[in-house]
Amino acid sequence: MTEERGNVINWVAGDAQADRVVPPTGFTASLTLFSAATMAFLAVFALALSLATSRLADRWGEELARSSTLRISAPEGQMTEQTAAALRVLESTPGIASARVLEKEEQRALLEPWFGPDLPVDSLPIPRLIEVIEEGEGYDASGLRLRLSEEVPGAVLDDHTRWRRPLVEAADRLRLLGWLSLALIGGTMGAMITLAANAALAANSQVISVLRLVGARDSYIARAFERRFTLRALIGASGGMVLGCGAVLALPEADPAGGFLTGLGFQGWHWLWPLLVPPVAAVVAFLATRAAATRTLEAMT
Repeated sequence: MTEERGNVINWVAGDAQADRVVPPTGFTASLTLFSAATMAFLAVFALALSLATSRLADRWGEELARSSTLRISAPEGQMTEQTAAALRVLESTPGIASARVLEKEEQRALLEPWFGPDLPVDSLPIPRLIEVIEEGEGYDASGLRLRLSEEVPGAVLDDHTRWRRPLVEAADRLRLLGWLSLALIGGTMGAMITLAANAALAANSQVISVLRLVGARDSYIARAFERRFTLRALIGASGGMVLGCGAVLALPEADPAGGFLTGLGFQGWHWLWPLLVPPVAAVVAFLATRAAATRTLEAMT
């Protein structure tokens, strides 16, 4: 354990002689810092998208799964009787916590986005709506429809299945798109760092040849590149992560009336997720640099 810790400390501290192989400034250093910062900034937003769509899918699934709507269409003289009969059926059905008739004001509020605020609800033959709230494992929709067809001919049960499924599927696909974006961001950063490492290796081919003449091994030279590029990626990604979190904080706060876009951000312990971006960027840079250094040094042999 002590030996491993010492190796890690030595790797972080570096070797002054080996570090001379890697240019401390210049195009490759700027490219590594800029690409790491940019990819980290985008990764924060991809994380926010994935987590927001996950919350959205859960909320839509829970809200729509626990409620149903019973629509009663009947002549004016039979509306009250069929409504009372429907309530009796619902109250005696296992799995239903409550059932209540929506008031005319509530129906007007539901129709207002479509027909405007001046809809004459009292004078139009609008069906009576009953809100049904489930409990426990829920109710048997097929059995309830059979009972309603016999006792309340004008009743139509909508358990929101046709609304819930496409909404949840859409949210799940958006979540998958967010994670796919994270994978693409990581791959792009790895490609950019590989290009930068190859350029640095090619620019210092003469220095590498001299080190080989004095007995330096390729693993010794490769470690210098791995260390420099990994630390640069860690620093750049940390800056990009901070900027990304600041941009997310500047987004509008979650608002039920605003829908999905106002809830695009982190909530609670989800703010810990962006802290993983810099270490992951460092790992990607380490692996990309090792592969590039190993391949290039073998080609120089």
